[in-house]
Amino acid sequence: MTKLSAVLITKNESANIAACMQTLALANEIVVLDTGSEDDTIQIAQALGAQVYKQESWEGFGKAKQQAVDLATNDWILSIDADERLSPELQKELIALRKRDFEHKAWHLRRRSYYLGKPIRFCGWQNDAPLRVFDRRKGGFNDLIVHEGIKVQQDKDTCRHLMHHLTYPTLDSHFRKIHFYAELADQKKESSLMAALRAAHKFFKMYIVNLGFLDGYSGFLLCKNSAWGIWYKYKR
Repeated sequence: MTKLSAVLITKNESANIAACMQTLALANEIVVLDTGSEDDTIQIAQALGAQVYKQESWEGFGKAKQQAVDLATNDWILSIDADERLSPELQKELIALRKRDFEHKAWHLRRRSYYLGKPIRFCGWQNDAPLRVFDRRKGGFNDLIVHEGIKVQQDKDTCRHLMHHLTYPTLDSHFRKIHFYAELADQKKESSLMAALRAAHKFFKMYIVNLGFLDGYSGFLLCKNSAWGIWYKYKR
Protein backbone atom coordinates (compact mmCIF):
# COMPACT_ATOMS: atom_id res chain seq x y z
CA MET A 1 0.00 0.00 0.00
CA THR A 2 1.25 3.48 -0.84
CA LYS A 3 2.60 5.40 2.14
CA LEU A 4 1.19 8.89 2.68
CA SER A 5 2.50 11.98 4.47
CA ALA A 6 0.07 14.65 5.65
CA VAL A 7 1.75 18.06 5.73
CA LEU A 8 0.63 21.44 7.03
CA ILE A 9 2.05 24.79 8.04
CA THR A 10 0.90 26.49 11.24
CA LYS A 11 1.04 29.73 13.16
CA ASN A 12 -0.97 30.16 16.36
CA GLU A 13 -3.34 27.31 15.53
CA SER A 14 -3.86 25.92 19.04
CA ALA A 15 -7.63 26.19 18.58
CA ASN A 16 -7.53 24.10 15.40
CA ILE A 17 -4.55 21.78 15.24
CA ALA A 18 -5.90 18.92 17.39
CA ALA A 19 -9.22 18.63 15.55
CA CYS A 20 -7.42 18.72 12.22
CA MET A 21 -4.90 16.04 13.16
CA GLN A 22 -7.64 13.76 14.47
CA THR A 23 -8.90 13.42 10.89
CA LEU A 24 -5.46 12.42 9.56
CA ALA A 25 -5.17 8.91 10.99
CA LEU A 26 -5.02 7.55 7.43
CA ALA A 27 -1.56 9.12 6.97
CA ASN A 28 1.65 7.29 7.85
CA GLU A 29 3.10 10.49 9.24
CA ILE A 30 2.06 14.08 9.94
CA VAL A 31 4.58 16.82 9.26
CA VAL A 32 3.98 20.26 10.79
CA LEU A 33 6.09 23.25 9.79
CA ASP A 34 5.49 26.01 12.30
CA THR A 35 6.08 29.57 11.11
CA GLY A 36 6.29 31.35 14.43
CA SER A 37 3.55 30.30 16.84
CA GLU A 38 3.34 32.10 20.16
CA ASP A 39 0.69 29.76 21.59
CA ASP A 40 0.62 26.00 22.29
CA THR A 41 0.42 24.86 18.66
CA ILE A 42 3.81 23.13 18.67
CA GLN A 43 3.27 21.34 21.99
CA ILE A 44 -0.18 20.11 20.95
CA ALA A 45 1.08 18.84 17.59
CA GLN A 46 4.01 17.04 19.19
CA ALA A 47 1.78 15.47 21.84
CA LEU A 48 -0.43 14.07 19.08
CA GLY A 49 2.52 12.50 17.30
CA ALA A 50 3.39 14.99 14.57
CA GLN A 51 6.92 15.61 13.35
CA VAL A 52 7.26 19.33 14.07
CA TYR A 53 9.78 21.69 12.51
CA LYS A 54 10.30 25.44 12.84
CA GLN A 55 10.75 27.71 9.85
CA GLU A 56 13.71 30.06 10.11
CA SER A 57 12.36 32.89 7.95
CA TRP A 58 9.02 33.64 6.30
CA GLU A 59 9.04 33.89 2.50
CA GLY A 60 5.36 33.38 1.78
CA PHE A 61 2.83 30.58 1.74
CA GLY A 62 4.07 28.83 -1.41
CA LYS A 63 7.64 28.36 -0.21
CA ALA A 64 6.53 27.43 3.30
CA LYS A 65 4.18 24.72 2.08
CA GLN A 66 6.83 23.36 -0.29
CA GLN A 67 9.30 23.25 2.59
CA ALA A 68 6.78 21.17 4.55
CA VAL A 69 6.50 18.82 1.57
CA ASP A 70 10.29 18.50 1.38
CA LEU A 71 10.44 17.55 5.07
CA ALA A 72 8.14 14.55 4.55
CA THR A 73 9.60 11.07 4.28
CA ASN A 74 7.01 9.73 1.81
CA ASP A 75 6.49 10.74 -1.81
CA TRP A 76 2.69 10.82 -1.72
CA ILE A 77 1.51 13.98 -0.02
CA LEU A 78 -1.76 15.16 1.50
CA SER A 79 -1.56 18.92 2.02
CA ILE A 80 -4.05 20.33 4.49
CA ASP A 81 -4.56 23.52 6.52
CA ALA A 82 -5.12 23.55 10.26
CA ASP A 83 -8.67 24.89 9.88
CA GLU A 84 -9.66 22.02 7.57
CA ARG A 85 -11.15 18.64 8.49
CA LEU A 86 -11.47 15.50 6.38
CA SER A 87 -15.00 14.17 6.72
CA PRO A 88 -15.30 10.51 7.82
CA GLU A 89 -16.54 9.65 4.33
CA LEU A 90 -13.56 11.34 2.71
CA GLN A 91 -11.18 9.55 5.05
CA LYS A 92 -12.60 6.21 3.93
CA GLU A 93 -12.39 7.25 0.29
CA LEU A 94 -8.74 8.24 0.63
CA ILE A 95 -7.90 4.98 2.44
CA ALA A 96 -9.42 3.06 -0.46
CA LEU A 97 -7.43 5.16 -2.93
CA ARG A 98 -4.23 4.47 -1.00
CA LYS A 99 -4.79 0.75 -1.50
CA ARG A 100 -4.92 1.43 -5.24
CA ASP A 101 -1.80 3.64 -5.19
CA PHE A 102 -4.12 6.62 -5.70
CA GLU A 103 -4.58 5.26 -9.24
CA HIS A 104 -1.36 7.17 -10.00
CA LYS A 105 -3.37 10.41 -10.08
CA ALA A 106 -3.33 13.68 -8.17
CA TRP A 107 -6.60 14.36 -6.37
CA HIS A 108 -8.75 17.42 -5.84
CA LEU A 109 -10.74 17.51 -2.59
CA ARG A 110 -14.21 19.06 -2.63
CA ARG A 111 -14.33 21.68 0.10
CA ARG A 112 -17.33 22.98 2.04
CA SER A 113 -16.40 26.26 3.72
CA TYR A 114 -18.05 27.88 6.74
CA TYR A 115 -18.36 31.57 7.54
CA LEU A 116 -19.11 32.62 11.12
CA GLY A 117 -19.95 28.98 11.74
CA LYS A 118 -22.51 28.75 8.92
CA PRO A 119 -22.01 26.59 5.80
CA ILE A 120 -21.62 28.62 2.61
CA ARG A 121 -23.02 26.88 -0.45
CA PHE A 122 -22.82 29.77 -2.91
CA CYS A 123 -20.93 33.13 -3.06
CA GLY A 124 -18.49 31.54 -5.54
CA TRP A 125 -17.40 28.93 -3.00
CA GLN A 126 -19.69 26.21 -4.36
CA ASN A 127 -17.15 24.77 -6.81
CA ASP A 128 -14.16 24.91 -4.49
CA ALA A 129 -12.00 21.79 -4.90
CA PRO A 130 -8.28 22.47 -4.38
CA LEU A 131 -5.66 19.95 -5.44
CA ARG A 132 -4.38 18.39 -2.22
CA VAL A 133 -3.15 14.83 -2.84
CA PHE A 134 -0.19 14.36 -5.18
CA ASP A 135 3.11 12.61 -5.86
CA ARG A 136 5.87 15.08 -5.01
CA ARG A 137 8.13 13.43 -7.58
CA LYS A 138 5.79 14.87 -10.20
CA GLY A 139 5.19 18.36 -8.86
CA GLY A 140 4.76 20.65 -5.87
CA PHE A 141 3.84 24.13 -4.72
CA ASN A 142 4.61 27.28 -6.64
CA ASP A 143 6.50 30.16 -5.02
CA LEU A 144 3.61 32.62 -4.72
CA ILE A 145 3.55 34.60 -1.49
CA VAL A 146 -0.27 34.33 -1.30
CA HIS A 147 -2.85 32.29 -3.20
CA GLU A 148 -0.31 29.51 -3.63
CA GLY A 149 -1.14 26.35 -5.55
CA ILE A 150 0.10 22.90 -6.52
CA LYS A 151 1.31 22.16 -10.04
CA VAL A 152 1.82 18.55 -11.09
CA GLN A 153 2.61 16.56 -14.19
CA GLN A 154 0.19 13.70 -13.61
CA ASP A 155 -3.44 12.95 -14.32
CA LYS A 156 -5.94 14.53 -11.92
CA ASP A 157 -9.29 13.48 -10.53
CA THR A 158 -11.71 14.67 -7.82
CA CYS A 159 -12.79 12.82 -4.69
CA ARG A 160 -16.54 12.40 -4.16
CA HIS A 161 -16.70 13.32 -0.48
CA LEU A 162 -16.14 16.57 1.37
CA MET A 163 -13.42 18.30 3.29
CA HIS A 164 -14.76 20.90 5.72
CA HIS A 165 -13.07 24.31 5.91
CA LEU A 166 -13.81 26.21 9.13
CA THR A 167 -12.66 29.56 7.79
CA TYR A 168 -13.35 32.87 9.56
CA PRO A 169 -15.20 31.76 12.72
CA THR A 170 -15.47 35.44 13.73
CA LEU A 171 -15.58 38.78 11.93
CA ASP A 172 -12.32 39.72 13.60
CA SER A 173 -10.58 36.68 12.08
CA HIS A 174 -11.77 37.75 8.62
CA PHE A 175 -10.55 41.33 9.05
CA ARG A 176 -7.18 40.14 10.37
CA LYS A 177 -6.73 37.96 7.29
CA ILE A 178 -7.72 40.85 4.99
CA HIS A 179 -5.06 43.09 6.57
CA PHE A 180 -2.44 40.32 6.45
CA TYR A 181 -3.06 39.46 2.80
CA ALA A 182 -3.10 43.13 1.81
CA GLU A 183 0.32 43.61 3.39
CA LEU A 184 1.72 40.56 1.61
CA ALA A 185 0.23 41.56 -1.74
CA ASP A 186 1.85 45.03 -1.60
CA GLN A 187 -0.70 46.20 -4.17
CA LYS A 188 -0.19 49.57 -5.84
CA LYS A 189 -2.56 52.14 -4.38
CA GLU A 190 -5.41 53.30 -6.62
CA SER A 191 -7.86 56.22 -6.54
CA SER A 192 -10.86 56.10 -4.22
CA LEU A 193 -13.15 55.77 -7.24
CA MET A 194 -11.27 52.83 -8.77
CA ALA A 195 -11.01 51.06 -5.41
CA ALA A 196 -14.76 51.55 -4.88
CA LEU A 197 -15.53 50.19 -8.37
CA ARG A 198 -13.40 47.11 -7.74
CA ALA A 199 -15.19 46.54 -4.42
CA ALA A 200 -18.62 46.98 -6.02
CA HIS A 201 -17.68 44.49 -8.75
CA LYS A 202 -16.56 41.97 -6.12
CA PHE A 203 -19.83 42.30 -4.20
CA PHE A 204 -21.97 42.03 -7.36
CA LYS A 205 -20.11 38.96 -8.56
CA MET A 206 -20.31 37.13 -5.23
CA TYR A 207 -23.80 38.17 -4.17
CA ILE A 208 -25.66 38.21 -7.51
CA VAL A 209 -23.70 36.26 -10.16
CA ASN A 210 -22.56 33.55 -7.74
CA LEU A 211 -25.91 33.49 -5.90
CA GLY A 212 -24.58 34.62 -2.54
CA PHE A 213 -28.04 35.90 -1.61
CA LEU A 214 -29.11 32.26 -1.27
CA ASP A 215 -26.77 31.92 1.72
CA GLY A 216 -28.89 34.34 3.74
CA TYR A 217 -27.42 36.82 6.17
CA SER A 218 -24.12 34.95 6.48
CA GLY A 219 -23.76 35.11 2.71
CA PHE A 220 -24.49 38.83 2.72
CA LEU A 221 -21.85 39.47 5.40
CA LEU A 222 -19.29 37.38 3.54
CA CYS A 223 -19.89 39.25 0.28
CA LYS A 224 -19.90 42.66 1.98
CA ASN A 225 -16.73 42.06 3.96
CA SER A 226 -14.95 40.48 0.99
CA ALA A 227 -15.82 43.58 -1.05
CA TRP A 228 -14.44 45.76 1.72
CA GLY A 229 -11.26 43.68 1.59
CA ILE A 230 -10.87 44.51 -2.09
CA TRP A 231 -11.37 48.22 -1.33
CA TYR A 232 -8.77 48.05 1.44
CA LYS A 233 -6.27 46.18 -0.73
CA TYR A 234 -6.29 48.88 -3.42
CA LYS A 235 -6.79 51.93 -1.19
CA ARG A 236 -4.44 51.26 1.74
